[in-house]
Amino acid sequence: MKRKRGHGAVIGAILLGAAGLAPAAGAASFDCTLPDLAPDEQVICNERDLNDADVRMVTTLDFLTGLFAMGRRGDIMDDQAKWLHERMACGADADCIRAAYARRQQQLQDIYDSIDRPL
Repeated sequence: MKRKRGHGAVIGAILLGAAGLAPAAGAASFDCTLPDLAPDEQVICNERDLNDADVRMVTTLDFLTGLFAMGRRGDIMDDQAKWLHERMACGADADCIRAAYARRQQQLQDIYDSIDRPL
């Protein structure tokens, strides 16, 4: 499929707008105030850049799953569950978590870039 340029800016604008709606007290995908957070979640809650990466990833995921029918959406969510296990395996290693978010965000961006759309 032919890759189209300029669409990263569209998804970026959506993410910037949505990021402003995220709760200030934690990452978008879980509650940072809970006492029994996993080691990776604790690091995400304590590191602003990881919290922001979580917000971006969840917002992108929500956006993409809204674009696809059940079959493709299910595949994306299956991949998300696999990725979550990879992130959890990082434990409290912030660099490992950063790399996991970068990989997942790129995977989601690749899905978005592969959408066939008119000019």
